[in-house]
Amino acid sequence: MNFSKEKPQKSLHLVSLGCTKNLVDSEVMLGKLSEYKLTNDNENADIIIVNTCGFIDSAKEESINTILNLHEQRKKDSVLVMAGCLSERYKEELQKELPEIDVFTGVGDYDRIDELVQQKQSNFKNEVFLANDTNERVITGSNYHAYVKLSEGCNQACSFCAIPSFKGKLHSRTLESLVKEVKSLVAKGYVDFSFVSQDSSSFLRDLGHKDGLIDLINEIENIEGIKTARILYLYPSTTSLDLIDKIADSKVFENYFDMPLQHISASMLKIMKRGKGVEKLRELMSHMKSKPNSFVRTTFIAGHPGETQEDFEELCKYVEEFKFDRANVFSYSDEEGTTAYENQNKVAQEIIDQRAETLGEIIADTTLISLENEIGKTFEVYVDNQSDEHEYLLSARKTIWAPEIDGEIYINDNETDEQIEFGKRYKVKATQLAGDKLLATVIEKCN
Repeated sequence: MNFSKEKPQKSLHLVSLGCTKNLVDSEVMLGKLSEYKLTNDNENADIIIVNTCGFIDSAKEESINTILNLHEQRKKDSVLVMAGCLSERYKEELQKELPEIDVFTGVGDYDRIDELVQQKQSNFKNEVFLANDTNERVITGSNYHAYVKLSEGCNQACSFCAIPSFKGKLHSRTLESLVKEVKSLVAKGYVDFSFVSQDSSSFLRDLGHKDGLIDLINEIENIEGIKTARILYLYPSTTSLDLIDKIADSKVFENYFDMPLQHISASMLKIMKRGKGVEKLRELMSHMKSKPNSFVRTTFIAGHPGETQEDFEELCKYVEEFKFDRANVFSYSDEEGTTAYENQNKVAQEIIDQRAETLGEIIADTTLISLENEIGKTFEVYVDNQSDEHEYLLSARKTIWAPEIDGEIYINDNETDEQIEFGKRYKVKATQLAGDKLLATVIEKCN
């Protein structure tokens, strides 16, 4: 008697580095490789994919170190793939210098990753891939939240940014495509959405629509089943007071205002080619903060060429006074192909690091103030899982916060008679602050 044995299912280990926009592309690759079993055991995985980031030096270093470490640990006959921004940006150099890698691909072939892996073939398409409603994604990390990408590329000309050089000009998805994808995700049980791109407030401008985000908000509000949503990465020159008002008036979109400012000094904004005068910029930020229960996030660059001590002190003073809910500071990274790279008024690395540290300390203080202001308040959260801190603490996040970006809240008490379910919304009361984590008590489950 003959017995046929089923072939064991092959396994896939995927590492997505960099920003949330990379995560969406990684999820498209997972969708194309759905016949593989996902694993965290990189030493025994049949396929290993690293979706790299090439934005600044620290991201490049992380990408290279990650892929080399994975190569050293992987089993014989596995397939190692380097994809994403770093691979696209330095495709000729990396293919020469990293013979350890089996497949190289950039930012254009995420939807062909199954073919490239099967054939062990490297490929770099001339066009940037943009996810649409026909791509089956495997959403990672959540059973209720999904990121949705609005566009690729960017029409801005910021002095420090190399993204347009390898991702090209703005290329927006159609509104119809976005609505179809969101409806499909809602049908699968997703209720919370974060909309992302390099420049979200320019969405649809390349297709002739000035107020693309306002149109998006109108459409998303009409989809039954969505509980909450937020928009990441607004750009100063393409964000209007009307857009801020629209977000604030929405019953679905949270008052989440994420605008990377990079600086506040008039001279630095001009050098950085940020396209907005300082007075208009301050007006935008104040308008955001004036909205009820608003949450304002930003990023800054310390040590950009031409930044004087006076410029830096002006920036520090503004951050101290405005008290952002969250902010990040990056040390200036000299990126070839940018106008800042050609600027001869470089700031010494030692001063760059000092300024980044000083601003980081101010930001840490303002973040703490934002958290302390929550104590005693009641608000809604999504409960995600058990916390890594202790088995008796549950990890949650305020509904206005972006996942894995703005922090977590520890649930340590439950006043209801029901067991708390992961992925559901609850009304909680913040009781105290432990380090940089809020502790909260569940009051009731939300509908």
